[in-house]
Amino acid sequence: MSIYTSNNSRIAKNTILLYFRMILTMLVSLYTSRVVLNTLGVSDFGIYNVVGGIVAMLGFLNVSMSVTTQRFITFELGRGNYKRLRIVFNTSLLILAILSLILVLIAETLGLWFLWHKMQIPVERMDAAFYVFQGSIVTAVIFIMSVPFNAIIIAHERMSAFAYISIIEVLLKLAIVYLLLFFPYDKLVLYAFLIVCVQFVIFLSYRFYCIANFQESRFMLVFCYPYLKKMAGFTGWTFLGNLASVTYTQGLNILLNLFFGPMINAARGIAVQVQNAITQFSINFQMALNPQITKMYAIDDLPSMYKLIERSSKFTFCLLLLLSFPVILEADFILKLWLGIVPKYTVLFLRLILCTAIIDAVANPLMVSAAATGKVKLYHSAVGGLLLTILPISYVVLKNGGAPESVFIVHLLICVIAFVVRLYILQSLIYLDIKRYLYNVVGKSVLIMLTALPLPVMLKFFLVDNAIFSLMVVCVVCLFAVSISSFYIGLDKYERCFIKEKLSVLLLKVKGGKKNT
Repeated sequence: MSIYTSNNSRIAKNTILLYFRMILTMLVSLYTSRVVLNTLGVSDFGIYNVVGGIVAMLGFLNVSMSVTTQRFITFELGRGNYKRLRIVFNTSLLILAILSLILVLIAETLGLWFLWHKMQIPVERMDAAFYVFQGSIVTAVIFIMSVPFNAIIIAHERMSAFAYISIIEVLLKLAIVYLLLFFPYDKLVLYAFLIVCVQFVIFLSYRFYCIANFQESRFMLVFCYPYLKKMAGFTGWTFLGNLASVTYTQGLNILLNLFFGPMINAARGIAVQVQNAITQFSINFQMALNPQITKMYAIDDLPSMYKLIERSSKFTFCLLLLLSFPVILEADFILKLWLGIVPKYTVLFLRLILCTAIIDAVANPLMVSAAATGKVKLYHSAVGGLLLTILPISYVVLKNGGAPESVFIVHLLICVIAFVVRLYILQSLIYLDIKRYLYNVVGKSVLIMLTALPLPVMLKFFLVDNAIFSLMVVCVVCLFAVSISSFYIGLDKYERCFIKEKLSVLLLKVKGGKKNT
């Protein structure tokens, strides 16, 4: 089996649908972010980000179970065992209900204590922060119970469901913006309440879609101890890896609040929103490929799995370089154009976060392939343990007078080390050829950067007098330079022929449509 055979059309179709979903979400997100920032103010915007981060720190429970559910459902679907598939789905519901209860108990005890006694929040906004905290707990529980339904949709590769339901979501979030402007209540509390309502509607949408389309998603009271034990064991080791993920995202956010206050949280929140908008392209691209990686392992087609891992990593790098480098160069002007109000440190945070995001996104296919094996003890012990050091190292740096951006530099350096560790672990798990991966992915990625980036960087420094003209020129030159370099350096002969063929078919369809009109 090859990704250029029977799976081609499905992957291409799913990718297009996911890009449609992503573009729609990104446009609305960019618009609403500006309005919400201006409506709430910098301080309240920072409070919302950091208070929600307390609950998000407990989200590793959700993410761990999400990875577990996705792996087991996709694996059984790849083998065509629908009886086991239904058992896996309902077992995951049981585990997630227990995790939801644990999350609520921890949040309402330790979480509330931390909010009242440790967070740097103005006294007059503590009541509003409390309501935001409660809304974040409800939202987290909704996300947790959504996991099996999302996993079923992804495993079946019904990406159209995400595209259509996303239309509902972005329209509701757009409605929130106007409600904030017209209702006279506390804007921060109202925003938190409305976000909860939107997430509940989206949860119901996914649930009804799954029940209507997939028999295995219908509730069945089942207690299968062997599956419960197997999934719990997988979740336990995944828990370590995702705990690390939460510490270097929300943990750093809270650390910044403790040292510098909510204004810095606002800067980080804006930078993360831009990063999320850009990385959605790679997330949607990989969402269409990840089920294939697991299914190939399930049927023991390792050669095709290796090719898909390499291509997923390589294409992800090219895509993110294309989108992020103009933003890195023109971050200052883009943020001013977008927001009007740009909190201090936002530009520097954004540049560092985007560099880290590229490394993490390129490494994601390695994580998916490790999860596909089901043998994640070594992977999450080594990689998760390494990533867990980001928070304590950052604390030491800040305690010794480090600037706010130093935590993101620490994050970037540790992620580079973790990338190397991943490769050696995958060598033992799936017999990944490291030299081949370094040549086909890392080597070509470095060569693409060396050939594509010098010209845009030179233009940026020469065109300093006209910001609008500089933005337009740099973006256009980046687009052509990275595209050409990726096509001729990043792709092999077979991949170039495939893309040319697809573009030719697309052009013929466009010409045919014009003739018909």
